[in-house]
Amino acid sequence: MSTPILKVTDLKMHFPVKEGILLRASKYNRAVDGVSFEIQPGETLGLVGESGCGKSTLGRCIARLYKPTAGSIEFEGTEIANLRGKALLPFRQNIQMIFQDPMESLNSRHTVGDILEEPFIIHKIGDRAYRQKRVRELLDIVGLPARSVTRFSFEFSGGQRQRIGIARSIALNPRLIICDEPVSALDVSIQSQILNLLVDLQREFNLSYLFIAHDLAVVKHISDRIAIMYLGNIVEQAEGESMYHAPRHPYTQSLISAIPVPDPHRKVERHIIHGDVPSPINPPSGCRFHPRCPHVMDKCKVETPFLRPVGDHVVSCHLDMA
Repeated sequence: MSTPILKVTDLKMHFPVKEGILLRASKYNRAVDGVSFEIQPGETLGLVGESGCGKSTLGRCIARLYKPTAGSIEFEGTEIANLRGKALLPFRQNIQMIFQDPMESLNSRHTVGDILEEPFIIHKIGDRAYRQKRVRELLDIVGLPARSVTRFSFEFSGGQRQRIGIARSIALNPRLIICDEPVSALDVSIQSQILNLLVDLQREFNLSYLFIAHDLAVVKHISDRIAIMYLGNIVEQAEGESMYHAPRHPYTQSLISAIPVPDPHRKVERHIIHGDVPSPINPPSGCRFHPRCPHVMDKCKVETPFLRPVGDHVVSCHLDMA
């Protein structure tokens, strides 16, 4: 196996919760609390979990929009978790993000041409003629007409705005793109077009993706491997097909069983989990899933499980799944 393009080890992101007159941090929101995984060159890792599990925070830490509280982020063998300022510029060129809401992530006061030209200006790449030529090429790559350069983002549909966001993300020829729920705000008919565009771009430019989503059906379409995240931790990792056909963790089993089946005559066993996701400010002791787990044991309430190989999966659970 080749050297991973991204290696994350025991990454933590704790946000202080300030209380009282003096606004002292007496508690912490443990949004990401010890996450480890790798992404190989040209690979797509799907990251799945309920809203509030910390997956978007994890993506922003990797892109260094947040400085992580602890842990390691190695990009192509270089540690970037503690870099700041100008030292981060080369890595920002190679690690880009596609955001969930293209309306919010695109400046409505700038034309599309200005938005796509900005990365070249920040990184001091090319003269104005080169930048304008490159902008037209980017629009063509994502399937938008050249005349779009003079229009504003609010003049486009949701799918077209996301294409602009994708064009911006590939402008500097990055190696890794973090896709933060890039299709969740779009109509179903448009989602497949954007997913197909991402797949085509990956093949053409040998991109690696961290694809963040809450919809397992969407992740299945694009991911090589899948990681399941719950309350700041990864609870299971496996190859895409194996994850769908033989999920090991009770939480993963519940997510997989909730995927709609197009055949109304086919009966599917539902693994329903009850209750709400606990607060990351005061997470449960032991296994964080134990208050909702149908197979909970006494051991689960006091002892924290760690990721361990179970067949071709890596699972964080006390159940004997051999």
